[in-house]
Amino acid sequence: MPAFGRLSSSDGASGSTLWQAARSKTQGHGDHPNTASLSHTYLFTWVAEAVTQILSLPFKHTGIITVDLSTAPHRPIEEVQTEPVLNALRDTRKTRRCKTPKESLPSAHLPIRRPQEYPKKDVRQAITIDWEEKHGYHHKMGYQKGKLLVIEPGFYYVYAKTCFRYYRIPEDSSQAEIPPVDVSNTQLIQYVYHESIKWNKAVMLMKTGSTMRWNDTSYNMYCAQQGRGVQLEEGDALFVNVSNAWMLDLEGEGTYFGAIKLGN
Repeated sequence: MPAFGRLSSSDGASGSTLWQAARSKTQGHGDHPNTASLSHTYLFTWVAEAVTQILSLPFKHTGIITVDLSTAPHRPIEEVQTEPVLNALRDTRKTRRCKTPKESLPSAHLPIRRPQEYPKKDVRQAITIDWEEKHGYHHKMGYQKGKLLVIEPGFYYVYAKTCFRYYRIPEDSSQAEIPPVDVSNTQLIQYVYHESIKWNKAVMLMKTGSTMRWNDTSYNMYCAQQGRGVQLEEGDALFVNVSNAWMLDLEGEGTYFGAIKLGN
C-alpha cells in the first residue's frame, strides 16, 4: 500500500509505522492454521486505523493536492459582466439609431380634398380625383392638380382606395325639379395611372371596380382598393381616375392615395 506510506504528520504515527506493525502481527501467526484469515483481519484493522489517522490530520498535511487561489489573477465580477453589455448597447446606438427626416425615404399619403363638386352628367367618363395636401403629406415627392410627382427615382409601392356612396335625400321644395338618378345599374371603377416622362404618355397601372345594382330608397356604399410596385423615374407622375366621381365618399379615411419608395 504505497499510497499510505507517504502519509505523515507531526501529530500522529506515520502510515508506514502502522503498516509495519500490522505486518509483524500477521507474520507472527504464520504457522497458525488460519494465517490467511488473520492476515485479512489485521489488514482490515490497519486500514481502519489509517483512515482514522487521515481524518484526524490537518487538511494541509494529508497529502491531498490543494490550489492556492490567493495569487491567481482575477477581475472584478462587475467588470466582466458589464463590459459586453455596454459594448452591445454602444453598437446598437450606432447601427439602429433613428433616421432623420433627411435620411428617410420618399413617401406620400393624401386624403381626398373636400369640398368638391363633380357633375352628374357623363357619369361613365372617368375624372381625376383632387387630393388634400393640408391634411396629408408628401416627403421628397411633389403634388400638382391631382398628381403625385416623382422627385427621386426608384422602386415604389403605389396604393389607392376610393369609397362610393349614395342615399336618397328627402325631397323638399328646392329639389322638386331635380329628377332622381338611376342607380340600378351603376358602374364604379377605379383607375391608377403612371404618367411617364420618358414615354410622354400615361399608362394604366391598375384597375378595379364593380357594377352595382343599387336602389334610391336606402343607403348604398362600395369601396375599391388596390396597390402594386412600380419602377419610377424623376419627373414621372401618378394619378387616380374614377367613374361616377359624384358618388365619392369625401371622408379621408375612406378615400385616399399614396406611394412610398422601397428601394432603387
